Amino acid sequence: MQSPFGPPIDLSNLPGYAQLDTRPRRSVFCGRVSTKDNQNPSSSIPRQVALAAQRLGEGEEFAGYFWDVESGMLPPESRGLGPQEMYAALRVPTPRDGGLQDLLDRAEMMGVTHVLAERSDRIARAMLTSLTVEHELQKDGVEVVYANEPTGGTKSGQLRARRFSQVEAELYRAGMIEMSMGGQIQHAINGWNHGYAPYPYVAVVDENAPPPAKGRFGEMRPKKKLVPHPDERRFDAAREMHRLRREEHLTTADIITVLSAEPDRYPIEGRWTHGLVAGLLANPKLTGYQVYNRKASRTGRPGHSRQNPISEWVWSPQPVHEAVVSLEQWKAAQEVTDGLRKGTDSPLRRIRAAAGQRGLTVTEIDSTGSHTRYRIGTRQVVLPTPIHDGVAQQVIEDLEREA
Repeated sequence: MQSPFGPPIDLSNLPGYAQLDTRPRRSVFCGRVSTKDNQNPSSSIPRQVALAAQRLGEGEEFAGYFWDVESGMLPPESRGLGPQEMYAALRVPTPRDGGLQDLLDRAEMMGVTHVLAERSDRIARAMLTSLTVEHELQKDGVEVVYANEPTGGTKSGQLRARRFSQVEAELYRAGMIEMSMGGQIQHAINGWNHGYAPYPYVAVVDENAPPPAKGRFGEMRPKKKLVPHPDERRFDAAREMHRLRREEHLTTADIITVLSAEPDRYPIEGRWTHGLVAGLLANPKLTGYQVYNRKASRTGRPGHSRQNPISEWVWSPQPVHEAVVSLEQWKAAQEVTDGLRKGTDSPLRRIRAAAGQRGLTVTEIDSTGSHTRYRIGTRQVVLPTPIHDGVAQQVIEDLEREA
């Protein structure tokens, strides 16, 4: 900024009179829309470009266009991860050289001097994120300019206007999260399903739910509830895997071995995987209750979600679909899972491990409550419930002698 209290004579011809940025002005556009469903990118992005272009220098054009179709609540590294095919299908007339993270990575290399955006929440709705972006660009000598900010006046006045705008964006973000969370909670309390239906179920439209309302871009998705899968064997498979974990303390790998040994009894498309079995064992929806907020999908790490504490889960007040296991049985399975993670062993698990080393599978045939009959290879054995360590050791020694 030039001082208003200049020298008494003209000194402009002296070296050092002015400290000039020798780089030519090079401005790029930065924009964002929330999602392809809630905002129309083909109209919103060009409108943002037109507004930001008002801050271009005389005769200047944008040297690049960086924009995302993402939530403003995400950090830069989680933006723009959608495939190029998705962006091409949106038919936005504005070219796209990348997203916000691409801009941060390439600004210095491109010689960018100014980043122009419609307003601060097009960078991010979280104030910390927008401040971080501005700080990172400033280190490369790049100025961020928002078209909705006033020109002229004092630096403090400009800064006040910018910070107020960023505070408003974050307050809007917090309000949107509260309203969205409230709606999702009510959705679960009413018994409607979120996400994919678990293996033993299918999701069907709830005919008793209020008809879907119409939004800006058409009719919203109908409410769905869970009903048992037409193949009753799926319920049997889910019950059996829970019993194997709860009563026999089997690891996920051992449960997969048991299920895979009888594909006609425990059907699966493809094959049983660790993620599928572990997920079903931990899924509280198998108790008949609708449960929401088990995971935080937006963690800042692409492809990763964080497990929320059970205390933060939202449960329907009563069961809303047919249960695979009781709530007490589900809880017992979680306790066994925790013990397995801590290294706790069980007699039956040791028997299965010894049998597995000899290529044999241990399968339950029937149970009286006090005793259970198992098939180990081609022979049958009757063992007490629960199995005592001494009995387990005897069975293992018998297997070793027969080998």
